[in-house]
Amino acid sequence: MRRTLLFDLDGTLTDPKEGITQCIQFALEKCGRTAVSADELLWCIGPPILESFQLMLGDLGPGSAEEALKFYRLRYGELGLFENILYPGVFEMLNNLSSFGFQLMIATSKPTEFAEKILDHFGISRFFSAIYGCEMDGSRSDKGELIQHLLQAANLCPSQVTMIGDRKYDIMGAKKNNLASVGVTYAYGSREELVAAGADQIAGSPNEVEKIFLE
Repeated sequence: MRRTLLFDLDGTLTDPKEGITQCIQFALEKCGRTAVSADELLWCIGPPILESFQLMLGDLGPGSAEEALKFYRLRYGELGLFENILYPGVFEMLNNLSSFGFQLMIATSKPTEFAEKILDHFGISRFFSAIYGCEMDGSRSDKGELIQHLLQAANLCPSQVTMIGDRKYDIMGAKKNNLASVGVTYAYGSREELVAAGADQIAGSPNEVEKIFLE
């Protein structure tokens, strides 16, 4: 059985800062809140976006986070998903890992249809045998639940799968399902966060991720 590598999307393959933060600012303004700066919203990159809105708008009462999410997706589906940058070295990493026979899949808390559009936009869809994301209703946005679903749907053996991601949620989701994990530090999660979550290995660049599996 060939080894399968699960890649997170935001903060691991692409830098989504501009799109995500501008869409959050748009949603907050629509909900009557003064938007904060993009840098103050970096903590929102990684966790399920609904959870972030619940933390920011919980005092507005039931349903406020869900309303904000609708505004967020309104802008994100038209503009935000393309306000994104492929990290340097990612294309080469995916090409080389694929060429060496690894099976690559996406495991993201982003809705699947958005993930598919982003991968198509950057011309990297062909490297992935499957793309797994959450549903539009928010189900399977928890990384642990998503990975569990992925393993069952793709009939994968956990001992042959590694999760690669930039936040503790990726590492914790991997551990919950008995997967090996690689934490990347070139994005939004710190080495301290990833080590504390239990990452088996740490990579500082896409090239270092590649070396972990090819050397």
